[in-house]
Amino acid sequence: MRILYVEDNQELRETIAMLMEGDGRSITTCETGEAALQLDTLQPFDVLVTDVSLPGISGAELARNVLAQDPERWVVLCSGYEFGSATAAMGKNVRALVKPFELEDLEALLAEIEAALKMPDPAA
Repeated sequence: MRILYVEDNQELRETIAMLMEGDGRSITTCETGEAALQLDTLQPFDVLVTDVSLPGISGAELARNVLAQDPERWVVLCSGYEFGSATAAMGKNVRALVKPFELEDLEALLAEIEAALKMPDPAA
């Protein structure tokens, strides 16, 4: 599973990226939404994990761009604020983690996404 992790705080980016590593996971990091769009255009990632508050385009805007290309893409939005029903409105594979989140919550979410990616698409 290829994960693109976008976080402008370098220390947090390095720490969370290291914690997301695991068998079958490849983590690529960047600090801006613009850089993330460039990387994703080259070869789309399976999962976008992004902070919402980024310099330049926000994580929410980044997610909308990525979802416009592929509405089935998995996106995890991280923020210090509750999202309410906003994530569901963005797409069925959009999830939210409220910061500060527990590492177990992040791991459970990644495991859920990993399992979903391995399941055959019933629409195919």
